[in-house]
Amino acid sequence: MDELSLLRRARDRMDRDFAQPLDVAVLARTAHMSPSHFSRRFRAAYGESPYGYLMTRRIERAKALLRRGDVSVTDACVRVGCTSLGSFSASFTALVGETPSAYRARDHRAAAAIPGCVLKQLGRPGRFREAAGSRPS
Repeated sequence: MDELSLLRRARDRMDRDFAQPLDVAVLARTAHMSPSHFSRRFRAAYGESPYGYLMTRRIERAKALLRRGDVSVTDACVRVGCTSLGSFSASFTALVGETPSAYRARDHRAAAAIPGCVLKQLGRPGRFREAAGSRPS
């Protein structure tokens, strides 16, 4: 199996098991690599650290839960696999641009008419979106 296939296996595990306790050592074993080699190769292949990728997936899933309106911020935090509400809120705010509570309180009815696959792409949190949008022209 080539290196990219092994990295993809670890990335797929993050996509599938995002709510489970996953750390670099566990993910590196999935890819049959040492943790440091895995981290370097994952960043080179996907443009972000394994932890950054996992948190982006968790925040993406939390956004979907919070849009429903019947899930509290604390419950969303726990359901996506985060153990610290403070760290979850800070990561959510950094990626989305608003607090989880503010996001939950917004009216999301218009999003109900958008197909899920399109909404997923439009609503995908991005680590560099805020930085790119704040650059002077």
